[in-house]
This record gives sequence, structure tokens and C-alpha cells, in this order.
Amino acid sequence: MSDRQSAAKARVLGDRNRTLWFWIFVGPFLLGLGVFTYIPLGWSVYLSFFDAHNTVTPSDFVGLGNYTAMLGNEAFTDSLWTFLVFSLFIVPATYALSLALALMVNRQRRAQAFFRSVFFLPAACSYVVAALIWKMSLFNGVRFGLANTVLGWFGADQIAWLSTTDPPWYWAVIVTVRLWLQAGFYMILFLAGLQRISPTLYEAAAVDGARPGWQVFRHITFPQLRATSVAVVLLLVINAFQAFDEFYNLLSDARGYPPYARPPLVYLYYTALGQGQNLGLGSAGAVLLALIIAVVTVGQAKWFGLGRKEAE
Repeated sequence: MSDRQSAAKARVLGDRNRTLWFWIFVGPFLLGLGVFTYIPLGWSVYLSFFDAHNTVTPSDFVGLGNYTAMLGNEAFTDSLWTFLVFSLFIVPATYALSLALALMVNRQRRAQAFFRSVFFLPAACSYVVAALIWKMSLFNGVRFGLANTVLGWFGADQIAWLSTTDPPWYWAVIVTVRLWLQAGFYMILFLAGLQRISPTLYEAAAVDGARPGWQVFRHITFPQLRATSVAVVLLLVINAFQAFDEFYNLLSDARGYPPYARPPLVYLYYTALGQGQNLGLGSAGAVLLALIIAVVTVGQAKWFGLGRKEAE
């Protein structure tokens, strides 16, 4: 073997074959990421500049026509308002519940791992499965449904929970299923933040006469959770933008499905894969939605000062 071949082999294999093993383990992941994520994303951007009806290989270039059409589409703007309403419900509710669960679990001296696992378990459940359980068992609108059964105990009338007429009771179904699914995940994030707080801060507060409970939480615990809180809020807003499964599975067969009951992803799904199959218009809407998410995320990060050190 020549010196050049030996040097090339050394560069490939590296010290103790570290480079080779790195590519063996990381290579399949990078290949899958490129094939199933980056290539579809790039092709979606490409389709957004074409009139792509029922085809993924269009030839009629329309430039920014799909973008202007989407921005002028009232149904798309209504879907953004749906996101706003949904986020106003789900973001503060999930934040408060997950923080309360984290504080409760963190105070446990026994069976902490058990309670942590129990509250986190719903995060492993499929959104589709959870939506169908909520739809067929808990809030199915018949008198044998759990929600109407409980209301019957108090003499209240039955409620058509998934009806799209006024009052919009379907919001209670959608918010509760998302709250049940994701509160445990964010509880884990808050638990990690709580366990990073130095016990000396609480000892110093006790010496200074701070009363346990609200006073300690307000002046020590909550300020020390600032970085965790900012990250949780950012993730909650992004996840609210990406809401699809619960809306689609709970309301897809509702009569008179109103535009304001469709978040952006549901509207884009029907645009691109519905009866018209306008893939170009749907791709343009997806790009616009991605840009909106990016702008909102960066704006929130700047507003909340993401990356700053926690309060001393």
C-alpha cells in the first residue's frame, strides 16, 4: 500500500476508527433526515411557485401568485384567528397546570418517580387515539357519554359537545384533550428547572423570615424558573400553531364545519389534499405559516430575553 493510500485510510478511519463509527451511527439518521424532511421541504417551496393542481411535477410557473392568493383568502386568515383563540386558551392553561404539577411532584419525598411517570404517561399517547377517546367516550354528546352523565347527576341538560353551532362547546373538548396530552411533558421541563435551584436560596430566605408558600414562590422559585418558563411558552405557542390531529379527528365530520373551527394546518390539509388538490396553493400557505412561526418565535425570544441568565 502506498503512502498516499495509507494517509487516505487514516483520514477515513481516524484514531481508533472513530470517524468510521461516527458515520456508521449518524449516517442513517442524516440520510433519513434528508430524504424525509429536507427534500420534501425544498420541494414544497418549489411547488409554491407553480400552479400545481393534482400533480407534484408542475410546469406552469406563477411566481408569487399563490402567495398573494393565500394572503387574500379569507378562510386562511380565519384559520389564523382560530390559532389565536386556541393559543389564548391552551398556552396559559398548560403553563399553569404543568407548573402546578411540577411543584407538587417536587415536594414529594416518597414515590416521586411514580407520580412523575403517571403524569408524564399521557405524553406518550397518540393524539389521534386521545381525540377519538374524547369524541366517542367522554364528549360524544349522547346521554351515555361521561360528560353528559355527570351533568345529568346535577339535573343539567345534555350538551351536543361537538356541534359547531352556538355556543361553541367543541372548544372545551379540544382544549381538554390537548391539556391532558401535553401537561405532563412540560411538567418534566419545570421539574428539571426546580431541581436546578440551589437549596441555599431557600435557606437564606428562611433566615430572612420569608414565609413558606406564596411568598417564597413569588420571590425565589418563580424568578429562578425564568429561563424554563420562556422555553415552555415558546414551545407551547409553536405547538399551538401546529395543532391538527384534535381538530381534524374531532370536527372533520361535524355538520356545517365553520371556517373558524379550522386552524392553519387543517385548512392547508383540505386545500392541498382535498377535492381540489391545489398543491401549489397549499405549499404557499405552508411556507407562509412557517415564516409566521419563525417571526413569532424570534419575537418572543427577543421579548422574553431568551438566553439571559436566570435571576440571581
